[in-house]
Amino acid sequence: MTTENSESQTEPPKSIVSYLWDLPNILSLAGLGCTTLAIYFIILEIYPAAMIGMIWAVAFDWADGLVARRMKGRVGSDQLFGGQLDVLIDIVSYGVTPAILLLSYGKFEPVFLLGAFLMLVAGAIRLSYFSVFGLAEGSKYTGLAIDNNSLALVFLFLFEGLISSGVFSVILYVVGLSLAALNVSMIKTPNLSGKPINVVLLASYTLAITVIYGWKLT
Repeated sequence: MTTENSESQTEPPKSIVSYLWDLPNILSLAGLGCTTLAIYFIILEIYPAAMIGMIWAVAFDWADGLVARRMKGRVGSDQLFGGQLDVLIDIVSYGVTPAILLLSYGKFEPVFLLGAFLMLVAGAIRLSYFSVFGLAEGSKYTGLAIDNNSLALVFLFLFEGLISSGVFSVILYVVGLSLAALNVSMIKTPNLSGKPINVVLLASYTLAITVIYGWKLT
C-alpha cells in the first residue's frame, strides 16, 4: 500500500475524467448503473426487475476485478483510483441497495429502519476493514464478502411469491441481519471472484436469474 502510494505521487497528475476510459472502471460504472436501476425498481416495488439489476451489478463487479488483474501497463494511480471507486460502488450496491430493499418490502414501516441501518453499518465497517487489511493470508476474506449479500437476496426472492408478504418480510429481515452479522464476523471465507471457474459459475447464475425473473415480468 505504501509503495503504491509513493509511486502514484511521483506520477504526473491526470484529469479526473481520464479515469473513465480505464476498462475496469467502465465495468465498475456499468455495475453502478445496474444498481441504480435496481434501486429504482425496488422503490416502484417491481422486485423481479430489481433482482435482475442486483445480480448484474455483481456480475460487472466480478468482471472489473478479473479484467484489472489481467491488464498490463496500469500505473499505480490507476490501481489506487480503481480500488477506491470499487469500494465506493460496493457500499451502494451491497449496502444501500439491500437496505432500501428491506425498507421497501416492509412498506417503509419504522420497525424496518433499524434493520436497514444495521445492514448499512455492517457494510460500511466490512468494506473499511477490507480497505485497511485486505485479504487474510493473501487469499481469504475476513468476514463474509459483501457481494454475497446480493447473491443471497436474489436467491431468496425466488420464493417470494410462495409465501405471504407479511411472513416473507420477517424472513427478509432475519436474513438481512444474519448477512450483516456474517459480514462483520471473523470467519474466513474464500475469494470466489479470484478464480475464473467461479466467474463462469456466476455468469451462468446471472443468466439463469435473468431468465427466471424476466419470465416473472411477462
